[in-house]
Amino acid sequence: MLTRLHIENIAVIEKAEIAFEKGLNVLTGETGAGKSMIIDAINAVLGERVSREIVRTGSERADVTALFTDLSGAACAALEEQGYAPDEDGCLLIRRTVGAEGKSSCRINGQPATAAVLREIGRSLVNIHGQHDNQSLLDPERHVDYLDQMGGLLPLREDYSASYTELCRLRSERRKVDMDEAAKARRMDMLRYQIDEIEAAALQEGEEAHLMEQRSLYRNAERIAESVAAAKQALTGDEESDGALARLTGAVEALTDAGRYVSELEELAKRAQGLLYELEECVGDLRGFGSGLEYDPQELDRIETRLELIKRLESKYGSSEAEVLRFLEQAQAEWEEIELSDQRAAQLDTECAAALERAEEKAARLTQARREAALHFAEQVGEQLRFLDMPRVRLEVAVEPAELSSQGADRVEFLISANPGEPVRPLARIASGGELSRIMLALKSVMAGVDDIDTLIFDEIDTGISGRAAQKVGLRLRQLGENRQILCVTHLAQIAAMGHQHLLIRKEVRQDRTYTEVAALNVSGREEELARIIGGASITEITLKSAEEMLTSGV
Repeated sequence: MLTRLHIENIAVIEKAEIAFEKGLNVLTGETGAGKSMIIDAINAVLGERVSREIVRTGSERADVTALFTDLSGAACAALEEQGYAPDEDGCLLIRRTVGAEGKSSCRINGQPATAAVLREIGRSLVNIHGQHDNQSLLDPERHVDYLDQMGGLLPLREDYSASYTELCRLRSERRKVDMDEAAKARRMDMLRYQIDEIEAAALQEGEEAHLMEQRSLYRNAERIAESVAAAKQALTGDEESDGALARLTGAVEALTDAGRYVSELEELAKRAQGLLYELEECVGDLRGFGSGLEYDPQELDRIETRLELIKRLESKYGSSEAEVLRFLEQAQAEWEEIELSDQRAAQLDTECAAALERAEEKAARLTQARREAALHFAEQVGEQLRFLDMPRVRLEVAVEPAELSSQGADRVEFLISANPGEPVRPLARIASGGELSRIMLALKSVMAGVDDIDTLIFDEIDTGISGRAAQKVGLRLRQLGENRQILCVTHLAQIAAMGHQHLLIRKEVRQDRTYTEVAALNVSGREEELARIIGGASITEITLKSAEEMLTSGV
């Protein structure tokens, strides 16, 4: 459960340290005091998308830290799946920081994390019901999700979904091979021409670079020959003068003679002797190189022709020999695929038929399970609605046949009859705002029995209700709080009086800045806050007495 929440620089909240307890935690305060900001802060620390506008004006960043204790098995499993674990005390500390420039950072027990990871883990920690969730109840596309979740059908649905995905994949592949004969023939002719053209060239990787080097050699053969001749003359000399080789030989002999008397010169003689050996090898290499410089115009023409062919192929099929050869492989594979398309089409037809049969079989099992779950679900929700002062409302879950989809072969829709004798109609046509709030609470109450989420948050679930209905909503929330931690933002005294803990959110203006504070109320503080909710700004003995009675009676 959520034990502590630390908030800094979130909108009007400069700093707040909130301790939540087990059971029903109610949050009240005047409109605009910052109640929704607390919910926004929880959403942020759970990885939901946040805007930089959430950062308090004048602050560099906003910071939210949440401490969770007594983690459920589902929460521990979610942590492990994402590569994290609780600390030594079995606790989980999550921190989210949002900079004024829009960048955010996340940490789980001190380890870096992403917002996506927080969202995955957060789904097993907290379930937040906001005001917009009532509208999702009006969307028939969401009804199948409610039914599957509350009926424990998600494993069955996932099994079906895997078969349906495979069916879609096979159908997609079948469409790819389903081309008309004329188009098939045209494509094969084009591929055959391309394959033959590339194969005839017999390309080799690295060939172009080698040919360009050879071309450069032949084009500059005369200059190279002259340079090689000059180098050989400088090294070996001619009839008129000694070359470097002869002079270095003389130096070696002189140093060797002197080295018999001076050890340093002996070492120099050895070094000079090494240079002499290297120079003799250079002379030998130059003689060999010079012999291969014969200019061959025909060979140069052959090289030019070959390079022209390679460039033409590269302009059509790729920027290098490697890319041209890859194009050849792809073209050959496509040609073979088209050539064998009739066989492949027949094979895919067989595989599609088998996949369709498997998907339909699993869809039928899912449909049967949904019909059974729908009856049980309607009964459970009906019990909750009767408790919530909606005894005449009759809920039915229609499970009608539909085309195969990722969700099965059913169209699920919630239908209600608001009055006896009236036929059931779609929820969106009949339900009022207050009815939607109570229906959603009924759904959440039923879901609480099948999921493993310890903390439920209701943000203004009291929309559109009052009087006895509000009392029943408050009582149901308190009952849910016996086994779960409940956080509820409310404007109704009937609900606030049911809290195991009451948190007051209030704001004040100091030096032209708005500040929001959160305080846990004692008995007298709760009486005053309930009196304010009942009577408005003017707190009287009567409203205080009413508040006292509400707290003592639990009504």
